[in-house]
Amino acid sequence: MDWLTRMNHALEYIEENLTEEIDKQHIAKLACCSEFHFYRLFSFIAGISLGEYIRHRRLTKAAFEVQNSSIKILDLALKYGYESPEAFTRAFQKLHGVTPTLARNEGVALKAYPKITFHISIKGDEAMDYRIESKEGFTVYGIEEFFSTENGENLKEVPRFWEKVYDDGRYDSLIKSTNTASSKGLSLINSICDYRKTENNLFPYMLFAFMTDKSNTSGYKTVDVPASTWAIFKSKDHSSEETSIVIQDLIKRVYTEWLPTANYDKVDGYELEMYYEDLSTGKHHCETWIRVAQK
Repeated sequence: MDWLTRMNHALEYIEENLTEEIDKQHIAKLACCSEFHFYRLFSFIAGISLGEYIRHRRLTKAAFEVQNSSIKILDLALKYGYESPEAFTRAFQKLHGVTPTLARNEGVALKAYPKITFHISIKGDEAMDYRIESKEGFTVYGIEEFFSTENGENLKEVPRFWEKVYDDGRYDSLIKSTNTASSKGLSLINSICDYRKTENNLFPYMLFAFMTDKSNTSGYKTVDVPASTWAIFKSKDHSSEETSIVIQDLIKRVYTEWLPTANYDKVDGYELEMYYEDLSTGKHHCETWIRVAQK
């Protein structure tokens, strides 16, 4: 079963269960990937979070029923998973601009959000620099935080996490713990995510240093990264201020342009972000590493 088929099976499940409790673990299972990977992939492709998409589809279906049946608002609220008519009315009005009661009137304009179907869009206008490398296992250590994929919160909160760690001195402390002098090239501090199982749409994210015999890991979380084959993607050159935007755009391209057509499947877990600086030019570039297995 190919990538597109798996993703569209997951979307069919959502569509068939809009009036039921949607099991997000089952969605990921249908897509043959982790919850984190599915949420991330979905938001990159669709431009909205999975939760937001489900709300839009439910309220679109509810609007059709409001206009084409005599169903009570209370029954409609319960049918689409709202705890009360008031909660349903607030959500309905936020999306459609009118209350469900007013929506029954002829000529009232409502919004319709269609069902999404995944397909491949062939662009080919910008090359992607990547390489495949097999590496032995290694250990990293660092500063851990948890982020939610709900409503794309991670895209905003991860850059804020970096800023906070810079501002409160923990970044400098982590650098000092390496007992290694900074040098031209790869940063001493990089990041890793999705390295252990979590629940409730959360995933672990860590600012890390590579463990060596010089490292002082006291007080830090350690993670053993298994031996893997990695697909490594390089970004364009950019300024330090552009790093967050550039790395997010690079990851999006990996998920939406490379993976659907590559001769590799993604192996869940242990995604790395590596940061580089050319001291002679002041330019930066970054890499995203994902584990892969040949199809």
